[in-house]
Amino acid sequence: MTDIEKYILRIADTTLILSQRLSEWCSKGPSLEEDIALSNISLDLLGQANGLLEYVSKLNGEISPDEYAFKRDEREFYNFQISEIENGHFGDTMMRQFLIDIYFKLYYQELEKSKDETLSALATKSLKEVSYHLRHSSNWVIRLGDGTQESKDKIQKSLNNIWKYTGEFFEMDELDKQMVKEKIGVNNKNLKKDWDKLVDETLIKAKLKRPEDGYMMTGSKKGIHTEMLGKILSEMQYLPRAYPDAKW
Repeated sequence: MTDIEKYILRIADTTLILSQRLSEWCSKGPSLEEDIALSNISLDLLGQANGLLEYVSKLNGEISPDEYAFKRDEREFYNFQISEIENGHFGDTMMRQFLIDIYFKLYYQELEKSKDETLSALATKSLKEVSYHLRHSSNWVIRLGDGTQESKDKIQKSLNNIWKYTGEFFEMDELDKQMVKEKIGVNNKNLKKDWDKLVDETLIKAKLKRPEDGYMMTGSKKGIHTEMLGKILSEMQYLPRAYPDAKW
């Protein structure tokens, strides 16, 4: 696998796994409107993943997009661990979405500048969707944080529990550095200041307390994940693995 293929998979895997997680809300949303909104966001993310996987497949020339999605094992996925954590209650999902939406908005803004024309175009398309995702999630964070005492307590706990997964957003390994050097990828460390600013602005409006930066989860760039990813993949990949020659 070439450097650029692996780099693209890192982006694709996060959107793919997060899409799978959000799809679990279908028919279970707190209201019909929200049920539809979460399903649409899930489809947006799936579309982003599909575009990226199609590009990797084109670069590779041998592995199809479906094979990347359904035939890789857990250690061959490179998604951020935050995308694989369980939905929990509605506030948990909104907080997870809010934190990752800000990252993706900033990330795609920079990826638009990539000298790789396909990645740049995919970033432009994704940015339009992610901007809506962020408006949606941030409005809910404010609404729940500045709502009843119960909703405030619950979403503050969500923030506290999920915070440890945000450190991965800003990690840079040798592959990241190489992609930046080649003017293809994004320097994630440079996103931290703006991410902090946007997070803080919303938390102030929501009257929530930002957690301290302590221990952070890590390892996704090396294919290390929580036990939750294996459970997602076992469900997501069941049919393609059980019936590998099936045609739809």
